[in-house]
Amino acid sequence: MVEKIGNASEKLLLKPGTLWERLTQQTEYARQTGALQSIVTDFQFIQQDDIAFLVRSVSNLARKQKAQKQQKQKEIKTGKYFDPFLPYEEDLFVSDISPTHLCLLNKFNVVEHHLLIVTRAFEEQDELLNIKDFVALWACMQEIDGLAFYNGGKIAGASQRHKHLQLVPLPFIPNTDIVPIQPAIDQVVFTNSVGTIPSFPFLHAIARIQIPKLDSPLAAAKVMLDCYYSLLETVGLSIDPHNSLQLGAYNLLATRNWMLLVPRKQEAFASISINSLGFAGSLFVRDRTSLELLQELSPMAILNGVSVTKEVRTEE
Repeated sequence: MVEKIGNASEKLLLKPGTLWERLTQQTEYARQTGALQSIVTDFQFIQQDDIAFLVRSVSNLARKQKAQKQQKQKEIKTGKYFDPFLPYEEDLFVSDISPTHLCLLNKFNVVEHHLLIVTRAFEEQDELLNIKDFVALWACMQEIDGLAFYNGGKIAGASQRHKHLQLVPLPFIPNTDIVPIQPAIDQVVFTNSVGTIPSFPFLHAIARIQIPKLDSPLAAAKVMLDCYYSLLETVGLSIDPHNSLQLGAYNLLATRNWMLLVPRKQEAFASISINSLGFAGSLFVRDRTSLELLQELSPMAILNGVSVTKEVRTEE
């Protein structure tokens, strides 16, 4: 598939060196106005093999559930999809990024300073990422050393149809590994920059990324786009040059150094929902019962339960 770059080379609207200050200022302002409604969690670690899984227990989802219910009621009443990003809530606006993208605070954040990188015009969340998406993403990743992720479709944990990538600063909590799965990534043997994580029993692919610091956002985005295409092909999600829709649900994670892609077959396993952060080693449970179930089954068993098994992919 040949990506048409088009207007992706247009000048960025995000002024270098300003995003973190804008993010912290807007976080404080949105908290004061009530626009930002952070979800308080307790956390603990569950060690499995070489990964210390960070497990957060959500103490109160009432406000988020109420917002979801209101959104659903609006959709039933009007017969149309209610898009929370068109228009977006102004108190959550952080910065313009490019002519095609802007960034907002995640209204119901669990991780502090959680950014949403949103397309200005509506695009479906199950459309393939394109060069403009990666230009906007890299512009933010240059400013904030974090974990970027994309929930490719509802089965992959996407709660909104409007296309949006996400970026959370690292580490998730102070005095921990950059990401919980980093010790497992350190065991990867790469062949032509692509490999698999030995402790992951499900279908996936990981690739190293090397982007010179002086590269333009467009040049960096091209590196990331090529890596993304390569990972899709590696896991069997071939790209149709005549169709912008993805051929299957997946989770995509990326740092400045690597990119990981995991195909999905279902949104939850044993009542525990999983999005991209789960494959970084960060899991969320809604109550004590779910926590006990996670401890009993093991984090890797939950991840394996929502993913495509290697054996099934081979048979196909």
